[in-house]
Amino acid sequence: MAKYRSEINEAVERVFNSGNLVLGSEVASFEKEFANFLGAKYCVGTANGTDSLEIALIAVGAGLGSKVATCANAGGYSSTAISCIGATPMFMDVELESRNITIESVKYAIKQGAQYVIATHLYGMAIRDIDQISILCKDNNVILIEDCAQAHGAEISGKKVGTFGSISTFSFYPTKNLGGLGDGGALITDDDELFVKLLKLRTYGWGEKYRVEIARGRNSRLDEVQAAILRVFLRHLTLDNEKRLQIAQFYNEQIQSVEILKPQWKEGQFVAHIYAVASSSRNSILEKLSHAGVGYAIHYPITDHHQIISNNKDLSLMNSELLSNSIFSLPCYPELTHEEMCVVVEAINSK
Repeated sequence: MAKYRSEINEAVERVFNSGNLVLGSEVASFEKEFANFLGAKYCVGTANGTDSLEIALIAVGAGLGSKVATCANAGGYSSTAISCIGATPMFMDVELESRNITIESVKYAIKQGAQYVIATHLYGMAIRDIDQISILCKDNNVILIEDCAQAHGAEISGKKVGTFGSISTFSFYPTKNLGGLGDGGALITDDDELFVKLLKLRTYGWGEKYRVEIARGRNSRLDEVQAAILRVFLRHLTLDNEKRLQIAQFYNEQIQSVEILKPQWKEGQFVAHIYAVASSSRNSILEKLSHAGVGYAIHYPITDHHQIISNNKDLSLMNSELLSNSIFSLPCYPELTHEEMCVVVEAINSK
């Protein structure tokens, strides 16, 4: 962040000089630039990623009693949004290698009555089957929503995530690959009618000021300061993603333990938002990291269906549960130095 300080200061100064703090030219410019980056037609800025998920669900008609399929190993963000609109989450299992859903898990969910599917590109890894999942959903009149909160810039076969579903959502929380200096989010679509709905839903349901034209609207807008800052970071996103990927590749090459399941990816598929590995010896490895002064995290320690508020505790999701008991994340961000990376690897490889 510090390396972009002068650009950030210039962007913030531009906002202050404009006198416009909400839904002004910076938001409009960022929406256009981010849509162009993705290869999408429309972008609608929002207050955060979770609001984006809720608004997306409302825009496509989900509500009380709707069945929405999602994964259970991604921190609970999608299931929170599903529950907040009165819909029912249906949890899909994931594959161990990518930690993402597959076309088989979506097929099973559709057979079980899913009307909507939220496809989360977890850890910055694009879902391998997302193009096939998109076709499957269309063929079965199921609405596909992509959750791209961790996958800014990831792609499958040259097509960026966020452009496969009817609608997609992004988060710009500060830790994201494209993150602001506060909260922010966005919705992406190529559908003209959905675009108009999204504009209304983010601002109380207004068609024009004080005239409510659509129910269940929100007060969820991206502010001018964050939009201006995001425009700066967007210019550097591709290079920063490359730096993250170099770190992930270094870890993959240098970590020697055969007990550790490391991520594997094809060109363009992974933007290394989180470098997560899995091991049945997690506790002993974390002890070694702590002893070496290396930070780590567990993304995520509790599956959604095992949360205390869940009505699905008896559901068996073998891979998701296995991952929750073995997954952990290593430092992976553009500012990480080679020396720091070596400390991480040495700690893990130590006997």
